[in-house]
Amino acid sequence: MDEPPVDDPSEGLVVGVDSGGSGLRIALAEAADGTVLDTLTSREPVRTGPGGISAAHFLEQVVPAVQTLRERAATGTTAGRPVLAAAVGAAGMATLGDELRAELPGAFAAAWGVRRLALAADAVTAYAGALGQKPGAVVAGGTGMIALGTDLVAWRRADGWGHLLGDCGSGAWIGRAGLEAAMRAHDGRRGGSAALLARAEKLFGPAVGLPGTLYPRTDRPAVLASFAPEVGACATAGDPVAADILVRAAGHVADAAEAVCPAEPGALVALTGGLFKMGDPLLVPLRAALAERIPQAREVAPAGDPSAGAVALASALATGTLRLPEDASLLRLFGGETTEATASAQVGGGAEA
Repeated sequence: MDEPPVDDPSEGLVVGVDSGGSGLRIALAEAADGTVLDTLTSREPVRTGPGGISAAHFLEQVVPAVQTLRERAATGTTAGRPVLAAAVGAAGMATLGDELRAELPGAFAAAWGVRRLALAADAVTAYAGALGQKPGAVVAGGTGMIALGTDLVAWRRADGWGHLLGDCGSGAWIGRAGLEAAMRAHDGRRGGSAALLARAEKLFGPAVGLPGTLYPRTDRPAVLASFAPEVGACATAGDPVAADILVRAAGHVADAAEAVCPAEPGALVALTGGLFKMGDPLLVPLRAALAERIPQAREVAPAGDPSAGAVALASALATGTLRLPEDASLLRLFGGETTEATASAQVGGGAEA
């Protein structure tokens, strides 16, 4: 369909929302250049239900927050400025976002008259925050791990399948490998680490009780990831088993980056998330693995976080400059009077996730 006309961005505002496991961050920004005017944070994560991520609970938090932000920004000549576009990045959007995609376009139009909306997986807003609209790959590592790449025609995803099926090289993966090495030392099997065993028992109690401590936990990935810093500390202290775990983790992360990175020279690669704060014990072998697997790419520091990525998406929608590709589950665009999903030439063809 034809693109709806773009209102004068200099007269408008945009909203960016980052929704994750620790809550929401809502930003109000200038439409023209994405300059953030004000933010509000909620520590209450959006609930999930039979329909996936709850649109009602999301709107209960976001609509009043945006109203507050607009009132705080409405001084002098800025009063009454329209919200031209909004972008939402949410953990679980790809698989649990059906309710948000069904209800948010109409709700945002009713609340603020918004005509342009982007609903994105949190990996997409992490990408937009880290690399903007340039071809490349972003690896987001924390408790879990996912890699996302684009050549600006389609998206490619690797991993992010959870601690039972994947998230290889993540904090949970490193922590589990470290605890396995601790149990090997407890048993007297090869591949064990006395240093990791000592740290595991200091953190969790006697090794024999670790299964009973760990297996019933509903937050098992986070508990596993809590041991990853201990693996890093042991590697720094010279423990060869811990160092080998981080070398293997680096290989897994590099594999994911290789799977999604465009083959053309000049692609950028960014590492984002708390996992990479582990420092040299992980980053030195990771950078060596990246240089071997994707020599055509260049690693850069991420320019911003997922909240900045949501604002950047909204600003690009408002100014008609969005180049990142639309995708049925990763990046869904809405616009026009009927709030139907756009199939705009400027964002390329969508690839099924």
